[in-house]
Amino acid sequence: MTAAIEVEDLRKSYGEVQALDGLSLRVEEGEFFGLLGPNGAGKTTFINVLVGLVRKSGGHAEVFGHDVVDEYREARDAIGLAPQEFNVDRFFPIEEVLVHKAGYHGIPEDEALDRAHEALKRVGIYDKREERFDWLSGGMKRRLLLARALVTGPELLILDEPTAGVDVQLRHDLWEVVRDLNEHGTTILLTTHYIEEAERLCDRVAVVDDGRKVEVATPDDLMNRGTDTVTVTLRDAPAETPPLGDTLDRVESVELDGDRLVVRASNGGAVTPDLLNELEAMGHVVVDLDISRTSLEEIFVELTGDDR
Repeated sequence: MTAAIEVEDLRKSYGEVQALDGLSLRVEEGEFFGLLGPNGAGKTTFINVLVGLVRKSGGHAEVFGHDVVDEYREARDAIGLAPQEFNVDRFFPIEEVLVHKAGYHGIPEDEALDRAHEALKRVGIYDKREERFDWLSGGMKRRLLLARALVTGPELLILDEPTAGVDVQLRHDLWEVVRDLNEHGTTILLTTHYIEEAERLCDRVAVVDDGRKVEVATPDDLMNRGTDTVTVTLRDAPAETPPLGDTLDRVESVELDGDRLVVRASNGGAVTPDLLNELEAMGHVVVDLDISRTSLEEIFVELTGDDR
């Protein structure tokens, strides 16, 4: 099967600054793929190479089998981009902005108008179709960028920080839109600083730093590499810390805090049954239990050394 995105040893330099430094990545058709990394990691440069806004310094990049340089038009026609910045003509009604966008891709005017209306309805701002961009609220502007990306019916939708600066309700509304698109076959590449977005939406995520790939895995796989916290409250406070680390696999540390045991372990949910059995065998009575899983954000910090 042809990949939606395939890049090998991708490089981009700006003088002495190496924005992309041998990035290799494959995104399968139909995936919801996340791209995580600190500011300056190369995420936006990578996107700009795919859509032809930046010319690569080296390496190879394809979109659905089309070279992004030699077959630029075919590659670009497959992509819908919702960028970080508001790069919209401010003097036209937003309906007309979408019609112009469709026209750039060879869609006839009457069909372009229908597509514009459909896209505006999908993102929830059809009633604003005759207003100019400057008259929209910040959240509506974000919705418009998504509608503009959708008006050409792209096979690959690229979302570069799509919910930056929007309220929680709008964020969840946009999540519903893009989930539905993905469920109906659209491949989605998402860059985000909201770790919750990656956890909620993505099939796989790539962590990038300094223009290079650090790791690619599912959100669950990444989180399973971290250390969970299991807090066990006992009926009576032990005189000393039980030696659980000596008897249970995957237990990394055990701390005693009054009548509570704080146990750090990989895959805490799997460790907990054995932990409870071991405590019972020692004569302890458990009265409360709490499991706090590691977060993708913690893994992100561990992989990149960036605590933002």
